[in-house]
Amino acid sequence: MVDRVIRQLMSGKEATVYIVQCGDDIRCAKVYKEVNQRSFHQAVNYTEGRREKNSRKARAMEKGTRYGRKEQEAAWQNTEVDALYKLGAAGVRVPRAYGFYEGVLLMELLTDADGAPAPRLNDLELSEQQARAFHAMLIKQVVLMLCAGVVHGDLSEFNILVDSDGPVIIDLPQAVDAAANNNASRILGRDVANLANYFGQFAPDLLTTQYGKEIWALYQSGELTPDTPLTGHVASDERIADVRAVMQEITAASDDHAAKLRYQQLKREEGR
Repeated sequence: MVDRVIRQLMSGKEATVYIVQCGDDIRCAKVYKEVNQRSFHQAVNYTEGRREKNSRKARAMEKGTRYGRKEQEAAWQNTEVDALYKLGAAGVRVPRAYGFYEGVLLMELLTDADGAPAPRLNDLELSEQQARAFHAMLIKQVVLMLCAGVVHGDLSEFNILVDSDGPVIIDLPQAVDAAANNNASRILGRDVANLANYFGQFAPDLLTTQYGKEIWALYQSGELTPDTPLTGHVASDERIADVRAVMQEITAASDDHAAKLRYQQLKREEGR
């Protein structure tokens, strides 16, 4: 466990992170905030599809009792722990987790090339070349995550560190089950759009890419793999034009039918 707290590293809406000493190792400890201190209010969009096996806990969480809120918070924290282990095993660049004890998550301390704590992406000034490289790396990580059945849920320049090897994705308590959550497509699209908007400041053409739609379409069709080549573009849906053409045909047929009825009516009137 933790032998000594060296200093606070960062504090966010979900937790405070400290640099700590554990025996001969320097690591980080993420200490989650209490329920009433949290600022993440739209939890329902993220927790859909998560299953609580204990029926008593499930009922309490649904009713929002004090016990239920406590268990909901524990489930929220456990989601991050589980995601770190799962994604790490899938080859996603996330911090290595060492254990979770009473609301404290021990992880590796990510460092830059000089051995200092890795900065957040938003604290860096990037060249166009760096922006393109980092964007490509992160799109690759999004694909790896989705292939593992996970959508980050809050991916942005604030939840990405840059260590000596490049971007590392952090902060996963709101991770979404891609197969079980009906909001997964929208949430993935927002995550990918956040990346495009940030890196588009340095490489403007990234703003017009459509990786989110492309990745999700491949995932839905069962064609997405970690090595699937991506273009960042989605072919226009020709069905819209087809529907218009069909509607025009229906309208024309309807007009012809109406004209025939009018003609028949006139013929009957002439025969009287």
